[in-house]
Amino acid sequence: MPISRIAIGSPAEAGQADTLKAALAEFISMLIFVFAGEGSGMAFNKLTSNGSATPAGLVAASLAHAFALFVAVSVGANISGGHVNPAVTFGAFVGGHITLIRSIVYWIAQLLGAVIACLLLKFSTGGLETSAFALSSGVGAWNAVVFEIVMTFGLVYTVYATAVDPKKGNIGIIAPIAIGFIVGANILAGGAFDGASMNPAVSFGPAVVAWSWDNHWVYWLGPFVGAGIAAVVYEVFFIAPSTHEQLPTTEY
Repeated sequence: MPISRIAIGSPAEAGQADTLKAALAEFISMLIFVFAGEGSGMAFNKLTSNGSATPAGLVAASLAHAFALFVAVSVGANISGGHVNPAVTFGAFVGGHITLIRSIVYWIAQLLGAVIACLLLKFSTGGLETSAFALSSGVGAWNAVVFEIVMTFGLVYTVYATAVDPKKGNIGIIAPIAIGFIVGANILAGGAFDGASMNPAVSFGPAVVAWSWDNHWVYWLGPFVGAGIAAVVYEVFFIAPSTHEQLPTTEY
């Protein structure tokens, strides 16, 4: 069972060179992802003079996030595993592929990357608002939690199937694009309801810069629960204990 593989790690691990390099890779990948993803929304608002959301805007957000995540995962894969998401890191931890200490270092780097990306966007756009994630009219907090659980389950399940599973073979080559695609598809499904975060760092950066925290807990609880469920399901049913291996930090 995954619970038997969970490892805390040594505090000294946080200061090791490979951990710090991996954290830097996560920081850069997150900055790239959030700058493009959040920036696409800000560009839409500028072009429409902060007009109402439209289907075209939703498609644009989906494409921007899918393309940016494909790149962000690709450039970080050989160094950190290309998590680019605290929920993905949590899923890897639950499955025993990363220690808690290393996970915490990743989480700090990911959150900082998101905040810096939003600060850069605000500065480079002349002070335009970085919109925090919010629930649409008629969508309750627990409705959104379920949305985030299901969408993040799909994301982390995809990560496990294409990048983590030791039996993945040549399909590992398409892992970054598959991960980008599922995020883009989920934005099309959930973007109109709660913004379709699936990523606590993506929600955290705009919330810090805009200092808007309404229902922010939704974007942590949902993704972490979804990631944990996906990790347990894939580990229990599809990864045999005899083939289990540590998530590589040098390549998928």
